[in-house]
Amino acid sequence: MTHASDEPTTLSPARTRFALLALALGGFGIGSTEFVAMGLLPNIAADLLPGTYAASPDAANATAGWIISAYALGVVVGAPTIAAVAARWPRRRLLLALVAAFTVGTIASALLPSFELVLVARFLSALPHGAYFGIASLVAASLMGPGKRARGVALVLSGLTIANVIGVPAITWLGQAAGWRIAYLAVAAIFALTFVAVLAAVPWQPGDPDASVRRELGAFTRPQVWFAIAIGAIGFGGFFAMYSYIAPLATEVTGLAAAAVPLVLVSTGLGMTVGNLVGGRLADWSVRRTMYGAFVALALSLALLALTAQWAVGLFAGAFLIGATSSALAPTIQTRLMDVARDSQSIAAALNHSALNVGNSLGALLGGTVIAAGFGYVAPIWVGLVLTFAGIALALASFALDRSRQRRGHAVPYATGATPAID
Repeated sequence: MTHASDEPTTLSPARTRFALLALALGGFGIGSTEFVAMGLLPNIAADLLPGTYAASPDAANATAGWIISAYALGVVVGAPTIAAVAARWPRRRLLLALVAAFTVGTIASALLPSFELVLVARFLSALPHGAYFGIASLVAASLMGPGKRARGVALVLSGLTIANVIGVPAITWLGQAAGWRIAYLAVAAIFALTFVAVLAAVPWQPGDPDASVRRELGAFTRPQVWFAIAIGAIGFGGFFAMYSYIAPLATEVTGLAAAAVPLVLVSTGLGMTVGNLVGGRLADWSVRRTMYGAFVALALSLALLALTAQWAVGLFAGAFLIGATSSALAPTIQTRLMDVARDSQSIAAALNHSALNVGNSLGALLGGTVIAAGFGYVAPIWVGLVLTFAGIALALASFALDRSRQRRGHAVPYATGATPAID
């Protein structure tokens, strides 16, 4: 089966690189807006929940974690909805509309006065998240050409991972120095720059003329799509259970100064960047082996951090390894979704981000729950390990279903995407 996204758009090499850079810049902005709350969580809690923070900083930090969950919920809602409704739109026009919405929503997050209103603003800001990554991934796959889908996905996601090396630490430092609201205004400026870059660099591409809401939503009738969503939602939650509370982990468990938190974020971001690029290449070779290997490595990395977080070297090494192993899963799960969704490609490309942000919300929620219960800031890491084991179990079940259908003579998708799934 051939999709519009499989047909390469012919551009000069320089123009192609410029277009990919513009798409990655959007990922950089999204990574900044999504993850900066982790590093500034105590600052946000102290400002928006002053009474609770004065009585119990732990309780205030756990409550402020709802901001992370609200953003994640917005991704979950917005990704399939926008992808299904707007699949026929010309892709550059859709990307520009999504980036404009990010800009407005992030400005609102910075300016609204109360915790409740900021919570709503974070939800609304997140609605374009999954659709942007989904459509940008399809555009990147078209620009890269056949056989390089996972690498195209990884290039778009590289903006998000690089944000965790440069953007999130720098904006966290800015937020600590000038206030968390200034930090979000800086993120809004990144989105404004992205709008200009996409307008200038990304070529016009048509949407899918055969797309319809009914066809896109048909992805939800396929069991393997639900397996892939669950793998991302539960398995990737292991990363977010740790990362949501990395700032208090660094200061309260390791005993570092608040000024060291951006350096811990840099370590995580470096790992994410390496893992994303390696995962993209490996997923083009074998989705199944890459998924198994990344999950096992993530479990080992979480256990390492939980056992060594009281030492600075353990914190930095664990943060790097968890970032690397979890990010190798992102292009792998997205490629799996695109394999099993058949002709529902727009929604499949976006659903990965719904799945990962269910993991974001789930990890932040469960991590906050064990903190509020008095188990301390290492407890979310153990929660993450449990979620990772659940992800491994789901992956085993999904690929076992593939083997069962293959034995019965049905076609089964692999990372090449050459054979559509039969469910």
